[in-house]
Amino acid sequence: MRLCLIGAGLSGLATAHALKTAGVDFVCLERASDVGGIWRQPQAGERGPGYLSLHLNTAKQLTGYSAYPMPASYPLYPRHSQIAAYLRSFAEWAGVLDHIELGTTVESVRQEADGGWTVVSRDADGTLSSRHFTHVIVASGHNSEPSMPALPRGTETFTGTIQHSFDYRDGSDYAGQRVVVVGLGASAVDIAADLSRYAEQTVLSVRRGLHIVPKQLFGMALDTIADAPWWISMSLSEQRRFVEQALLVARGKLGDYGLPEPDHPIFASAITISDEILSRIRHGAVTPRPAIDALDGDRVSFTDGTSVKADAIVYCTGYQMGFPFLQPGSPVGAQGTVELYKRVVAPDRPGMFFVGLVRPVGSITRMVEAQAQWVARLVTGEAVLPDAEVMRKEIATHLSGIAGQYGQREGASIQVDVAPYLEQLRGA
Repeated sequence: MRLCLIGAGLSGLATAHALKTAGVDFVCLERASDVGGIWRQPQAGERGPGYLSLHLNTAKQLTGYSAYPMPASYPLYPRHSQIAAYLRSFAEWAGVLDHIELGTTVESVRQEADGGWTVVSRDADGTLSSRHFTHVIVASGHNSEPSMPALPRGTETFTGTIQHSFDYRDGSDYAGQRVVVVGLGASAVDIAADLSRYAEQTVLSVRRGLHIVPKQLFGMALDTIADAPWWISMSLSEQRRFVEQALLVARGKLGDYGLPEPDHPIFASAITISDEILSRIRHGAVTPRPAIDALDGDRVSFTDGTSVKADAIVYCTGYQMGFPFLQPGSPVGAQGTVELYKRVVAPDRPGMFFVGLVRPVGSITRMVEAQAQWVARLVTGEAVLPDAEVMRKEIATHLSGIAGQYGQREGASIQVDVAPYLEQLRGA
């Protein structure tokens, strides 16, 4: 048996451990020079979603692997370099480093008539190789292709720099500059807070309101709350009411900070977790503004009629799910939604699996481990899949439920609720 695992970040390493434990013969292809995914990029000075101020937003107890906890010396929310060191030590402990080919980029993955898979890869020396496998597991993440909105009027006249957060590394690179940050997601609030310690002026341009939640409520980490039996027993409406009341007590209304109020209830879209951004706004270090209307020379005008001078604009507008090495149609279907049975199996691509292509409220690690263990059982024959039609019906039911809660927003199809999803995987 030969299996190809793509990616050696948090999800890939969890999968490698599960495969080795199950006695599966595999090779893991990782394009970077070491394991660790986005967590090692900032220190290495590489392009990517990681930046020097990056820390965990989830508690270390639930973010560490179940059989290999993070060191007791780590803070509750470790920084990127600590997570990178932890992931490297996990790979050593799990004994999977010999299975990993570093500096190897996957060029294409193609299913053959016999049901097997041909994987073409390029090593660090530029040499192409083509290998045949019975199974392929994709664990390469989905923050790979920066998503840029349509640029405003007058962009061609702007005298400053325009970049995506994919290329942002450290606030000190903008010392003394006037910077506009676009967005209100996790990277936007992190980067705005980081910039505000170096830049002459930091403006946060927000088109649509999102729910901003601190890392802890009532002294408990958010993912600890999400794991508590009393929380799981609540209905969605009860959970929403509980959190919205807690947020009103903890930080008041977002409109009081100059931010737009969300146009949707909590848990109807991705939340933004931050302990810093509201404090930085209240201290005058970050100035909220609405969406950008136009650019003119060194000025940025907003839809409320105000304008500021700016030396740089950083778009923190997220990422598109990109799998350039895969054939069209899997995992992203024609409607732009991820179409995977139990968020793992491609029903029309027998032998292909995805690990880590989920977005929970809280830590992803337990879900990734459960996915990896299930895939290992499928590969060894200890578990079997239903017919493709049954799998397609499950996908349709899942997408309908997600649309009912989250709408048709991009990326909503990978949202999962932690406890119910883990129960599904245990049942599988």
